[in-house]
Amino acid sequence: MTFSPDALRRWPDVEGDGLVAMDAADRLILDESAHARSGAASGGLVVIGDAYGALTLAAADGGARGIRVHQDPLTAERALEANAVVTGLEGTFTSLPFAAELVRDATIVLLRLPRALDALRDIAALVAAHASPEVVVFAGGRLKHMTPTMNDVLRAHFTRVDVTHARQKSRVLVARGPHDGHDPAPAQAEVDGVAVCAYGGVFAGASVDIGTRLLLDHLPTQAPGGGMVIDFACGTGVIAAALATRHPGLDVYATDQSAAAVASARATAAANGVADRVSVVRDDLLSRVPDTSASFIALNPPFHTGAAVTPDIAPRFFADAARSLTPGGELWTVWNSALRYRPALERLVGPTRQIARTAKFTVTASVKN
Repeated sequence: MTFSPDALRRWPDVEGDGLVAMDAADRLILDESAHARSGAASGGLVVIGDAYGALTLAAADGGARGIRVHQDPLTAERALEANAVVTGLEGTFTSLPFAAELVRDATIVLLRLPRALDALRDIAALVAAHASPEVVVFAGGRLKHMTPTMNDVLRAHFTRVDVTHARQKSRVLVARGPHDGHDPAPAQAEVDGVAVCAYGGVFAGASVDIGTRLLLDHLPTQAPGGGMVIDFACGTGVIAAALATRHPGLDVYATDQSAAAVASARATAAANGVADRVSVVRDDLLSRVPDTSASFIALNPPFHTGAAVTPDIAPRFFADAARSLTPGGELWTVWNSALRYRPALERLVGPTRQIARTAKFTVTASVKN
C-alpha cells in the first residue's frame, strides 16, 4: 500500500473543516530531516509529539524501522495506530512512555515543538541525557506558536542550534551536540495546603488555575458515597488530592488522556500522602469506567484540541460522564461562563443548578436523570 498524507485521519480526535492530520510543519520537518533519515539504522529514529502519525508513518514509508514514538495524548496514539492500518505500515514503530528508553542511543529525533517551554525543557534534557552523542534533533512547528526562547531552551542542552528558512509559515530548529542532560522531575508548589506537582506541559503547571480554584472552594463538604468518585480530566490531580485529603476514608479515581498529566497527578497524590487512595489512569474520556458506576464526578473540561479551539469537545465529556453516573449521581463542572454550557449539561446529564459564579467562571452541579 502506498503512503498518502491524504489518507491520514484525526480520529478519535475531533474532525472537521480546517482540521488536518498533517500540516506544513510536519512536511518541513520531514524534508529537513530526509538526508539524515536516509542513513539511520533500525531503532535509531525517535519521534516525539506526532499529532496523528504523519511524521512516524512518512518516515516508515521512507524505510525507517524500529521507530520509537512518544505522543502525550492517548488520542494521538490511537490515531497513529489507526492511520498505520490505513497506510499498511503496522509494525514499523513502538509507542513508549516518556522515559530514558524512549531516546536511548537515538541518532535522530523528529519533534513537533510543544507550545509550553517547560515541556520543551523536559524533552531537551531527556534527549541530551540518553541519546547518542551524535544525535540530531529536528524540532519544528508553526511560526505563530514559536518563540526565540525555544532556541535558548535547546541551547541549554545542545552545543549548536541552527534555524532553517521559514516555509508555509513553519520553521525547523536543528540541534546537535547534547550536553548537561538529566531525567526530568516535576515542579512542585503548595497551594492552600495542597502540594501540586507538574511535569512540563501540563495545564497550569505547579499552580491552580482560577477555574479549578473556584471548583475546589465549592466542592461538597460531605464525602460523596454510593459509587465511584472521579476526578475527570484530572490534570495535575489537585481535585483528586484535595478530595482524598479532606475525606480520609474516600478512594478517588483520577483520569486524563495526557501522559504528562497522569505522571503529574500520581506525583501530586504521593506528595500529599494519599497515593494509596488515589488511582490515576490514562484514558480517553471514561472508557474504562463501567456504566452507572459513579456517584460523583468533578470536571474542568478542555475546550481545545492541540491549537484548535472548538465547542465540540466538552459535550463529549458531559455525555460520557452521564453514561458513567448512577441515577441521582452528580457531575460538578467548572466552565468559562462565556461558553454557556448549561443547556448542554441539562440535555446530556440532567437537571443542573448553579453552585458558584464569578465574572469569568461558573460551577454547576448536574444530577443524572
